[in-house]
Amino acid sequence: MSVPDLLQFLAAGRKTGTLKIGRGSIVKQIYLEDGLIVGSNSNDPKELLGQALLQYGKIGEDQLQAAMQIHRQSGERLGDVVVSQGFVSEQDIVEVLRTRTLEIIYDLFIWEEAEFEFITNDPFPKDWLRIQVEAQAVIMDGIYRIDEWSRYRGVIKSDRTFFELADSWTKFLNENKEIRDVIYHVEKRMTAAEICYNLHTTPFHASAVLFDLIEKGAIRVAGEAAEAPVEVAPPKPTQSVPELLTQARNEIDGENYENALGFIVGALDQEPQNSEAGELRDEAEKKYMAHVFKNGLSPLSVVAMSVSLDELEHKGLGPQEGFVLSRINGELNVDSILSVCPFREADTLRMIKKLLDTGVIAINSQP
Repeated sequence: MSVPDLLQFLAAGRKTGTLKIGRGSIVKQIYLEDGLIVGSNSNDPKELLGQALLQYGKIGEDQLQAAMQIHRQSGERLGDVVVSQGFVSEQDIVEVLRTRTLEIIYDLFIWEEAEFEFITNDPFPKDWLRIQVEAQAVIMDGIYRIDEWSRYRGVIKSDRTFFELADSWTKFLNENKEIRDVIYHVEKRMTAAEICYNLHTTPFHASAVLFDLIEKGAIRVAGEAAEAPVEVAPPKPTQSVPELLTQARNEIDGENYENALGFIVGALDQEPQNSEAGELRDEAEKKYMAHVFKNGLSPLSVVAMSVSLDELEHKGLGPQEGFVLSRINGELNVDSILSVCPFREADTLRMIKKLLDTGVIAINSQP
């Protein structure tokens, strides 16, 4: 079923429960009550509150770093921290959460495939923002996005597309901060994916801004970056999920946490909503991070670039590594970098460790 058909079916049947839709390691949930959409949730790091506050310009990265440090030390909810620190108002939090609730759903419309299940009368989480939206309104907006996404992909062929400034780019510098930021990233030859990460926004919105600038003659497509080399082959698809999870546990017992995560990701690719795999991933990530921090790297370590920009071109870095690298300035510590990256913290730490191991960056100072 397509996402519009699925939502239409549940709305027409006045269903109450949770629709879970999973792709790879990402699982999104839509809460319905008598056929009305009343909320949503996502485990995608790009859709967490901190990233949403960045996306909508409510806080800056320095404020998020400070708030995350307090959040980790005190255990307070991030929303309560940013309000108590005076970074945003409670109304700002409510507005961002309401918008994010709908964006979580809209993003599903451009997914090409996923697994879904509907759990009837599944109790909703205690801590969630209630909205009340007719499914038909969401479906109409979602179908519009499908059509627009197809238009964007006709010009911006993939996330690896990069751009260059056209002759009239200076005319657009006074439009707004987002446009200025995009022009800056284009000048740096960033790919569509890298620009999306730096804007802390969705692929749909980033593509919409880029497409509009192409249409207006401010920028043009310059090419497509090569795919980043795959370092480790994924587990064989013939292995079942129980086999993969057994291997993951064996790797955890042997303290080979990175290998364990590879097997768990393989399991989640087959069954995105497998709760056992999700819990094992959380366990493996915590142990991996603790292991890294016990062996030469500290959350308070300050890292800096150790190669020239020309040398970077030959390193074959992917867009996520490029984003992490852009936050390494010889001033931020590892903990601060983890706070602002729109990825799972274990994934960000793994990229930092790889950059250290390959000599791209070095530890500038240790606590």
